[in-house]
Amino acid sequence: MKKQQGMTLEVGQTFPLTIKRLGINGEGVGYFKRGVVFVPGALPGEEIVAEATKVHPKFAEARVKRIRKASEHRVTPQCPIYDQCGGCQIQHLDYAQQLKEKRDIVKQAFEKYMPSKNLSIKDTIGMDNPWNYRNKSQFQVGTKDGQIIAGLYGINSHDLIDIPNCIVQHPFSNEITVTVKEAMQQLGIPAYDEKKKSGIVRTVIVRTGFATGEVQVVIVTISEKLPKKNQLIPMILEKHPEVKSIVQNVNNKNTSLIFGDKTIQLAGEEVINESLGELSYELSARTFFQLNPAQTVKLYNEAKKAAALTGKENVVDAYCGVGTIGLWLSDEAKEVRGMDIIPESIEDAKKNAKRHGKTNVKFEVGKAEDIMPKWIGLEGWRPDVLVVDPPRTGCDQKLINTILNSMPKRIVYVSCNPSTLAKDIKQLSKLYRVNYIQPVDMFPHTAHCEAVALLELFK
Repeated sequence: MKKQQGMTLEVGQTFPLTIKRLGINGEGVGYFKRGVVFVPGALPGEEIVAEATKVHPKFAEARVKRIRKASEHRVTPQCPIYDQCGGCQIQHLDYAQQLKEKRDIVKQAFEKYMPSKNLSIKDTIGMDNPWNYRNKSQFQVGTKDGQIIAGLYGINSHDLIDIPNCIVQHPFSNEITVTVKEAMQQLGIPAYDEKKKSGIVRTVIVRTGFATGEVQVVIVTISEKLPKKNQLIPMILEKHPEVKSIVQNVNNKNTSLIFGDKTIQLAGEEVINESLGELSYELSARTFFQLNPAQTVKLYNEAKKAAALTGKENVVDAYCGVGTIGLWLSDEAKEVRGMDIIPESIEDAKKNAKRHGKTNVKFEVGKAEDIMPKWIGLEGWRPDVLVVDPPRTGCDQKLINTILNSMPKRIVYVSCNPSTLAKDIKQLSKLYRVNYIQPVDMFPHTAHCEAVALLELFK
């Protein structure tokens, strides 16, 4: 076999390896002759025999061939298809240790981008019961051996894994998805086949209000045509009275995005209701809402603690979604202004504010980097505190420039990706001191870790 320049390994070669830490995707990380090796399924402290599967110039990937010395924190996964699905990358790691490793993942990110800084990274805030915590399932639909299946694509493949009972999803999600599959099978409603470009249903989404028990079902189709829908809808509603909303979303594009632009109401209401603490929210099909309600309360309380509001501050809630964080802070702020690029989210945010009688909040459609300069330049309105909760890609460069120009006294950065958090904070640290970073485990048994970082303007 041909060696790849820069690494001393060959594909198929077996070698001893000691795992030093977890990588950002939950894989074990070890070193072979100073080269980095990533091994899915391996845990820190383990001594294994690894087999190289891919060799790159600067690193290698391998699989566990044999475990010579297992970690004391290794446990038996509760999910029978855990190793096929790939949704819960570290379900084989004891939960208490997961929290420690997630803090280390955050630490690694900052060591990469800000190695000279001695930052305060607190212990990860975890869950009392880290199961059945997700309020929304998004299962792709397909056909296998003539049967309708729904689930997730397998690890590094486009093979659909049927998941009849996901133990991190709310039980309603599992039960209703099974009902939709069985109804499609009975009625002959075809799943969409990407290769053949035929069929109808692409995805089934079930969202549950944990506090209200209300459920919304979204059926994503390749076109507006949904055959037998007049029979499908009663089959869902009769078996699941908790379903308050059934909608169809049309996505006819060849894309990895779940939703298309057009949504059609099929039955019940357009929205379902959910509560966090004392606040309630209306959620439409495309609206972003945190997936773990129990941990969301903890996350938002950490954001509130970091904001340290006294009632005199102007607050910006960037990437505001349906206004969850902004409304959470509004009781202790002078005024909160938020923005988001999804019009439905802003519409829901305004409704949520009105429902709670919040007169000191304002929401606009658009990008923060476009709207903030308008507020500052035309209206003379300056933020004292900026809360930002961006997607995994982090803050847009224009937004970072806008923040550095507007110079709010405090920045509360709520992040779902330690790497982009550290990368963005490196830029913001030109003007801001990092007070602390608080990891919060929003997704137990996965490698994902959220964090709340408090940045304070240098005086």
